[in-house]
Amino acid sequence: MSILVADEDPIAGYDDLVTYIESGAKPASEWKIGTEHEKFPFRVKDRSPIPYDGPDGIRAMLEGMTRYGWDPVMEGGKIIGLSDPDSWANVSLEPGGQFELSGAPLDALHQTCSEVHQHLAQVKEVGGELGIGFLGTGFTPDWKRADIPVMPKGRYGIMTEYMKKVGSYGLDMMYRSCTVQVNLDWKSESDMVKKFRVGLALQPIVTALFANSPFTEGKPNGFRSFRSQIWTDTDKARTGMLPFVFEDGFSYERYVDYALDVPMYFVYRDGTYHDVTGKSFRDFMAGKLEGFEGERPNIGDWSNHLTTIFPEVRIKKFMEMRGADSGPWNSICALPAIWVGLLYDAGVLDAAWDMVKNWTPDTREELRWEVPKTALDTRVDNIKVMDIAREMVDMSRSGLKARGLTDGVGADETIFLSTLEDILDKGKTRADEQLEAYNSRWDGAITPIYDEYAF
Repeated sequence: MSILVADEDPIAGYDDLVTYIESGAKPASEWKIGTEHEKFPFRVKDRSPIPYDGPDGIRAMLEGMTRYGWDPVMEGGKIIGLSDPDSWANVSLEPGGQFELSGAPLDALHQTCSEVHQHLAQVKEVGGELGIGFLGTGFTPDWKRADIPVMPKGRYGIMTEYMKKVGSYGLDMMYRSCTVQVNLDWKSESDMVKKFRVGLALQPIVTALFANSPFTEGKPNGFRSFRSQIWTDTDKARTGMLPFVFEDGFSYERYVDYALDVPMYFVYRDGTYHDVTGKSFRDFMAGKLEGFEGERPNIGDWSNHLTTIFPEVRIKKFMEMRGADSGPWNSICALPAIWVGLLYDAGVLDAAWDMVKNWTPDTREELRWEVPKTALDTRVDNIKVMDIAREMVDMSRSGLKARGLTDGVGADETIFLSTLEDILDKGKTRADEQLEAYNSRWDGAITPIYDEYAF
């Protein structure tokens, strides 16, 4: 979850909302890569969740990391995150204590992978001193929701109560899931539209490749990516595949219209989150928001509202690809790699669009619904997910090779696709491997996952 934006510049009208998103466009020479990943902290001695307070809790973890130059982010007198004074990078807490690195915008995959490596080295050092380990999976494999502590962030209290009203999986999403995503740029509105459409259409294929959450409360849950499944009934007003993106005339304005109709969570004023769940940003724009009558939103309000929308792909001042389970180190690097290769080369992007442009809305929806269960084995109409995944990786390899960016010893960015190529060669996702282990060498126990899939 993004750290709060506090931009008090007033919004004069609708055009300012559009301009905010449109201002993200930049020439290809300035495109960046921003990788985000979440992981579960756990007590090494008994594999239990980590509370916020205490000498070896989450607070102590965050305070310990300030030794590396991170600045503390405070709320209500408590440290709830970290920011890098020299970049846009930050560390934030998800509702159940999941540790999230939101990486700096960087030029090359070698840099973003180095950033991930450095971050994991830091959390392992501090965590090791506190008896805390970190698990890389898409869904907590054995914890019950009631056992997971709540982090002291005001927005999470509001969201927790609202989630109970709008879907059956909302609290599981908040407290028991972890993801990895990449944030990318576009150069123009038409470029944004094509990338948005390709990203949405192919997001289920990426979900299949990264499937890594087959257990719930210590038992197989019937899914390869249960993290993906929980998004199907979290809050339908702010999730999904956004079929309107594929309609003729899709534009910045159309996305703004959609975002205006997504119910709000909160308004942040003077250090306090005010509950406005279910109410309209349109009313806020008109000075008619209940509890804030006569007050108009500022740019910070709009930016924060955009972060509370959770489709499979979303835009703010950049585009977020949101469909993958969290996983081990090489998985974190592979996620930005496949999308950068597909979307940052014009020829590859065109080829990817040609591959998906004739898929019907029903096909896209069915892929979205079936992939969490069957991952790479999914077949919809004449589409075999395994075949599309192979084509995607091949296309991405071409796109990365064309970038020609090496690590100083001759290796280009295609090296970060190797983990996906291994999955495809074996025909098995990490979820498949875990299920095989559970039914054989793990002897029906879940605890070995904390050894084999910890960072």
